[in-house]
Amino acid sequence: MNIREEMHKANRLIAQIGNFGLQLLWFILHLSVSTWYFLLEIAHVVESYFISSGLMKSYKALNLGKLRYLAIVVGSEEAYQTSKVIELLQWLEAVGVKHVCLYDMEGVLKRSKEAILEKMSNATVFREADENDKLLDHKHMMLEFVSFSDGKEAVAKAANLLFAKYLTSTNSSEDQEEEIFTEPRMTEALRAVGSGGPEPDLLLVYGPARCHKGFPAWRIRYTEIVHMGSLKSMRYGALIKAIYKFTMVRQNYGGNAFVHGV
Repeated sequence: MNIREEMHKANRLIAQIGNFGLQLLWFILHLSVSTWYFLLEIAHVVESYFISSGLMKSYKALNLGKLRYLAIVVGSEEAYQTSKVIELLQWLEAVGVKHVCLYDMEGVLKRSKEAILEKMSNATVFREADENDKLLDHKHMMLEFVSFSDGKEAVAKAANLLFAKYLTSTNSSEDQEEEIFTEPRMTEALRAVGSGGPEPDLLLVYGPARCHKGFPAWRIRYTEIVHMGSLKSMRYGALIKAIYKFTMVRQNYGGNAFVHGV
């Protein structure tokens, strides 16, 4: 009987030691990861300061020839921070970016359009009908306001248009060998309903999620997507770095867009 009790106590002691060991290992791992991200964040802040202050000469001269159209995706909650959005646009204007698309899922930025345009005196609203002329205009900043509902409505209208063409072709006496429901046809239909829009060269995501949050997929087939972190803690140096890295990297058309951080 005493032997059983001793074995039971020994097993319980081993289990306690094992649990303590696992907790200690988890604590060390958690501390190591937290320390790593903390040091990484400090490095990013210091680098951003050096870029902002002009100490890193390679970031001074940006070649914006590749960046014809820039998209900014903002989390719906952060989209209410109108002052931060305006500050971000002012940074972009100072850099020389002239064509910007502002997007959030709930349409908060669209509802704040008047307040944004009031502060951005040199900005005008982008009209797709004048797309070619607008993209060549270097005197003003062109702003486009898009939300998730725009994409859903556009797809529905384009699908109805294609379906109407399909019914017309099937009712026609002539043989129709050409397919109606193809990607080029869908692109044409989207443009026909006024929802084509230019494809952004670079898309910057501000918010906790590393995704484009429902930005119209047909407009980002060859777009590079960069996660910038929280809008509240945005940094001028990080913005310059993201644009600089894009202008320096050779784009391989035909691949899928992916999200990475600065």
